[in-house]
Amino acid sequence: MTSPAGLPPTGGGSGERQRLKLLAVTACPTGIAHTYMAAEKLSQAAERLGVDIKVETQGSIGAENVLTDNDVRTADGVIIAADKDVDLSRFAGKRVVTVGVAEGIHHPERLIEQVRTAPVHGGGGGGTSTSSSTNSGGSGGGKERSIGYKALMNGVSYMIPFVVVGGLLIAISLSLGGHTDPSGGLVIPKDSFWMDVNNIGVIGFQLMVPILSGYIAYAIGDRPALVPGMVGGWIANTGSLYDSEAGAGFIGAIVTGFLAGYLVLWIKKVEVPKFVRPIMPIIVIPIVATTALGLFFIYVIGEPISWVFEHLTDWLGGMTGTSAVLLGAILGLMIAFDMGGPVNKTAFLFGAGLIATGNQEVMGMCAAAIPVMPLGQGLATLIRKRLYTEQERETGLASLFMGLFGISEGAIPFAAARPAQVIPANMLGGAVAGALAGLAGVEDAVPHGGPIVAVLGAVSGVPMFFVAVVIGTVVTALTTVALVDVSERRRKGQPIVDGLAPQPELALAGVSAGAGAGLSVGVGSDGLGAGTGGGTATAHAPAQRTDSAPASAGSAADASPDATADRSADSSAGAPAGASADDEVLSGYLTAQTVKVRLGSGDKEAAIREMAGLLAATGKVTDVEELVAAALRREEQGTTGLGEEIAIPHAKTDAVTAPVVGFARSAEGVEWGSLDGTKAKLVFMISVPEAAAGDEHLRILALLSRKLMDTGFRERLMTAPDEAAVLDVLREIR
Repeated sequence: MTSPAGLPPTGGGSGERQRLKLLAVTACPTGIAHTYMAAEKLSQAAERLGVDIKVETQGSIGAENVLTDNDVRTADGVIIAADKDVDLSRFAGKRVVTVGVAEGIHHPERLIEQVRTAPVHGGGGGGTSTSSSTNSGGSGGGKERSIGYKALMNGVSYMIPFVVVGGLLIAISLSLGGHTDPSGGLVIPKDSFWMDVNNIGVIGFQLMVPILSGYIAYAIGDRPALVPGMVGGWIANTGSLYDSEAGAGFIGAIVTGFLAGYLVLWIKKVEVPKFVRPIMPIIVIPIVATTALGLFFIYVIGEPISWVFEHLTDWLGGMTGTSAVLLGAILGLMIAFDMGGPVNKTAFLFGAGLIATGNQEVMGMCAAAIPVMPLGQGLATLIRKRLYTEQERETGLASLFMGLFGISEGAIPFAAARPAQVIPANMLGGAVAGALAGLAGVEDAVPHGGPIVAVLGAVSGVPMFFVAVVIGTVVTALTTVALVDVSERRRKGQPIVDGLAPQPELALAGVSAGAGAGLSVGVGSDGLGAGTGGGTATAHAPAQRTDSAPASAGSAADASPDATADRSADSSAGAPAGASADDEVLSGYLTAQTVKVRLGSGDKEAAIREMAGLLAATGKVTDVEELVAAALRREEQGTTGLGEEIAIPHAKTDAVTAPVVGFARSAEGVEWGSLDGTKAKLVFMISVPEAAAGDEHLRILALLSRKLMDTGFRERLMTAPDEAAVLDVLREIR
């Protein structure tokens, strides 16, 4: 039974007040870095304030230091610092403050004070998202991610693979198997191999909208909401069901996703007989919610969509003969608004329909605007990498490719994630491209858009067509970056961490964001961390530092014979004279051989090359040049300068035979492009083989990320007089 919430308990006869006992849960969806950074900060703050605290960490590597029933029973309050759903039902009757993980990093003392007067959680089930409204009094200034944000991001994350796979397959089939046809745009011969490839891509595109809707609903209403969300999304994207020539597209999917999720939540609250309860989540709720949502969309929402489509077409018909610049701007605005929705389709079909009448200029305006959205959003991810996650940057590259082939849907993930910033930017760029094409009299003889139609000879006025596309793309990218940057700055001056637009997710070179064993390092404004690259790796990083010895030789990281031999070499013949097993730090990956107290290089590339040479002294580097190239490729994705005078260049490459870590110190500092403008004086270089087994490197990075939150530790590392002293300092994180 949960003890009631109240003021901290008081002692017995002595009248001495007992120490406040708190619990905390930290969690971030994209890695282990900020999870452990928040845990360490909360632990440090509690120690300073004389408060007992136990912190459970829930990163992508799983839950560690799990809170027990006894912990909850005796606790005086609970702090949830998370950017993902955390089950609050176990904290019923306790004072609970719920915030984003960034608050746990930047304001731990404030949270400890707030929990004393936080609202009592009623135990209404669900996770942090569903209880956020009731806990607003302890929300730490509104920093918690709202249920809407979390649900939207959930849907977008599941939708992105469908957009990328479908779009790229369509683009490849069009480029290799298509040809221009005045009556059908880019045509692929029926019964050809490339038509089969195209059909597979089309299926991916057809699925992306219901996937978006379904997983938005799932994030809100859990598993019973998945079917109504997906079916609702399919209905939204199928205009023929409600007499519309175009479906509602991704905007309709967002609407059906939220409707399905909240409808399921409402149905769950209905009291039913006990014998009916077991079938509610698998039969009753999905059937009732799916039927109600589907009929509601067809008969209530679908009719206005059909009306909009019809009247927009009539209105555009009345615009012909007016200013070509004005008509081009309007068509560009419409093309860019919903990327496949009724407004976009109205403009596209209007232009396509006029081709048969001999008026090809209107389609020329549309063709110039069509690629601007995916090209502009892809360019934005290259211009300001720090505003985007690793997954978004990869999606941006795919978006660029899709834009070349006139596939505007490549920009949908960005518009769904940040509609208030991306859609206006898209519309501005589309309007500019359409207006310029109209001004120049660009013509398009086929109902398709993008550079591909110009390359295949369907466009007249090709130079001005490309000028319009390029200028529109640049306008879109710059506007997007400006709007996103402004919106992030408005978040009360807080750094962006673990959200959709965090600081650079520093993944190992050669590892994609979805790689299961991917390794990444992230940084907040006052520390750094390490984490998995958004995959499903199962590294086991301890929730609290202990004084135990490093993992044994039987650990996963050292399972291979080669790794065992390398580790033995470090502590015997391969080590410097006088070295012993005690010289090993970070489970032997960093030794006296890989420590340098004075880094001689003055720029980043030279420093990486010098660090690679340092690692080569261990005998674990087979190709120094390839190691340098891999690390530099990683730098091109985004700086590994993490601020606080720290840089962690890293690479996953077969240029090394086993994990190896080096450390060097620069008195003057090396310009590393750190977000806080500081030069890197403490440089760690990490490299692991492509096929590195186990998760030992993740455990080390988790420990390192927590320890580097300690200002005193960094100062000791900076002032250590020689290699031996540096090793002594680094042993603190063993």
